[in-house]
Amino acid sequence: MSGAREVKDDRKYTRDHEWAVTRDAAVIVGITAFAVDQLGDITLVNLDVEVGAQVEAGKAFGTIESVKTLSDLFAPVSGRVTRINSSLADHPELVNEDPWEAAWMIAIAPSGAEAGALLDPAAYRQYLDEQG
Repeated sequence: MSGAREVKDDRKYTRDHEWAVTRDAAVIVGITAFAVDQLGDITLVNLDVEVGAQVEAGKAFGTIESVKTLSDLFAPVSGRVTRINSSLADHPELVNEDPWEAAWMIAIAPSGAEAGALLDPAAYRQYLDEQG
C-alpha cells in the first residue's frame, strides 16, 4: 500500500493520524501519509516543547500549518521529551517528502505503559477505511 493509505507495520497510530514507534527506549512521533494528504503542502511546523519538557498523552505539543489549515499535534504517550527534530523549523517540506522517517517530530521517554488509545496497524487500516 502506498500513498495516502500507506500504513507502516512497525508503528502504532492515533485517531489523529499520528504514528509512534519505539526506538532506543524512546517513542518517536510523526504524522501519517494520510494526514499529509489531508493537510496538503506543509508550510510551518511549530513544536511548542523543549527537550526535558513533560508531555501528556492526548495533549497538544505543537501545531502544523499547511496551505489548507492549521492543526494541533498531539502526544500519543505521556513522558519526557528527549529529542526534537529541529530541522523541521527551516524545512517543513520534509513532512510532505518523507513523513515516515525524515519528518519525525519529537522523541518521548515514556513515563508508563503506552496509552491504550494507540491503534495497531490493522486497526488503523480499518479506521482509515471507515474515514472513507
